[in-house]
Amino acid sequence: MASDSEGSSDIARPTVGSKKPSSNIVPRDSQTIELKDEVFSPSDIRCMSPRRNSEDVERMGQESRRVVEEQARNLQASLLALVDRVEIVKSEHDKLEGENRFLQSYIGELMSTSKITAAGAGKGGRSK
Repeated sequence: MASDSEGSSDIARPTVGSKKPSSNIVPRDSQTIELKDEVFSPSDIRCMSPRRNSEDVERMGQESRRVVEEQARNLQASLLALVDRVEIVKSEHDKLEGENRFLQSYIGELMSTSKITAAGAGKGGRSK
């Protein structure tokens, strides 16, 4: 140990005091312990337990059920609104798709008519 203190710095380590045995710990079944059954008021901090009685559990269950039912009603309402919106968009799509087919047919007929007219005008112009 002398070699350890010679190689280290001059800072000395504090000494650890001796620990006295605790004489306050007494086994629960000891004859020197006297347990008292005390009654505390409901507002006393010693009565405030995380445990719930059946009325509290029932009340909490009903509140949870009410909240879940309200959320379900809100979700159903939003789902119905979405279904209505999908139906509106679908009908608009079908209408526009029909109009698109009509316009394609109309343009196709105009193109074929103009080709026939151009071909007829070209042949008629050459024969003169």
